[in-house]
Amino acid sequence: MDENFILHNKTAQQLYHNFAKQMPVIDYHNHLPPDQIANDINFDNLTQVWQYGDHYKWRAMRTNGVHESYCTGDKPDYEKFEKWAATVPYTLRNPLYHWTHLELQRYFNINTILSADTAKEIYEEASARLRTPEYSVRNLLRKMNVEVLCTTDDPIDTLEYHQQIKAAGFEIKILPAFRPDKAMNVDDAAVFNAYVAKVEAAANIAVSNYQDYLKALKNRHDFFATMGCSVSDHGLEVIYAEDYTDAEINNSFEKIRSGKELSHDENVKFKSAMLIEFAKWDHEKNWVQQYHLGALRNNNGRMMQTLGADTGWDSIGDFSQGRALAKFLNKLDSTDQLAKTILYNLNPADNELMATMIGNFNDGSVAGKIQFGSGWWFLDQKDGMIKQLNALSNMGLLSRFVGMLTDSRSFMSYPRHEYFRRILCNMFGEEIENGELPNDIEWVGKIIQDICYNNAKKYFGW
Repeated sequence: MDENFILHNKTAQQLYHNFAKQMPVIDYHNHLPPDQIANDINFDNLTQVWQYGDHYKWRAMRTNGVHESYCTGDKPDYEKFEKWAATVPYTLRNPLYHWTHLELQRYFNINTILSADTAKEIYEEASARLRTPEYSVRNLLRKMNVEVLCTTDDPIDTLEYHQQIKAAGFEIKILPAFRPDKAMNVDDAAVFNAYVAKVEAAANIAVSNYQDYLKALKNRHDFFATMGCSVSDHGLEVIYAEDYTDAEINNSFEKIRSGKELSHDENVKFKSAMLIEFAKWDHEKNWVQQYHLGALRNNNGRMMQTLGADTGWDSIGDFSQGRALAKFLNKLDSTDQLAKTILYNLNPADNELMATMIGNFNDGSVAGKIQFGSGWWFLDQKDGMIKQLNALSNMGLLSRFVGMLTDSRSFMSYPRHEYFRRILCNMFGEEIENGELPNDIEWVGKIIQDICYNNAKKYFGW
């Protein structure tokens, strides 16, 4: 993993080192905790920054026979790290192997391969640095040349930490993103009604009917805009695009507010109505809306009961995506209320579907108005990135792509942008040297820089 890692020829090396490497990072979707940025915390050790909340590592450790107490349990931090270090040699050909060593190199200048034998020296060296002011979370972001970072925030969030960050004058833009999944989730009446009460409190608006509920959520959407938000995000199995009437939605809202569960048809129609409302608000404010589609979540009921969501029990789903997605986008486009949109699929079988779907609604008003998002979650690895890039190249314009995002809960994940850039430069470099693309380094270098940074900067308006 030297300076030419993944760069398999001279042209790829030239493209990366002369064009891609120095570009700032715009991370328009992640799950970093804004309170840690606001308080500019220091992590006490490598386990805290690396393994807390990282379900990628937990899944690998479990597969390697490591007991849960070393993943999410109460074992001491160093013992958890020892178990991870002992697992790393078994992650060959998993992206965790590359990510782990890129992170050790880029943050700590540690070039030693992590294993059970090297665990102690690496842990002690990295942990000692993490406790110094130079390794506070803001400085970790500075080390990776981050320019903009969008967190993922519920509509009821006070955004107090974003206010604190802004007041501190931190030069990196830390912006909220509006994630209203809970606001439209009517799968459980009690859970939904508890959430409505929180929306009422956050908006200071009493909710007695569906229109009141929309008014309260719109109040939160407006508040997010005052805090610099210009991005929304939805994590869904599928897009909901059932036909409905206002009367049906009003009746469904009254039914669930009385504590009764909705039928399947009522449930899907309610979600369809909410998605349309959110999308219209996004268009009104010229926001970018993102849809992450296809995750089959919380498959292990026993562990869901024990540990809760987002602890590593999710997989790729095999949902049918095309028809409902086309119907949803068409409904918004028909009234010219379709905002800039990024579509992400988790099932690689949907790559070509997504790559062709975006072309149906790119209307010439904005370059790359509808985007096929980068490889996400289980596809956020070399093979997944290459397949996404190839599908977009073959059926759209890769040159207008807004590039990579982190989608991580870890401040140590930013070398994933470098990983993406190396893969991108190698693809172009190989085809130039094969005679499939012109040997116009300046023009191809510009395209590389656009994909890495310029396109996103223009697209999001930052």
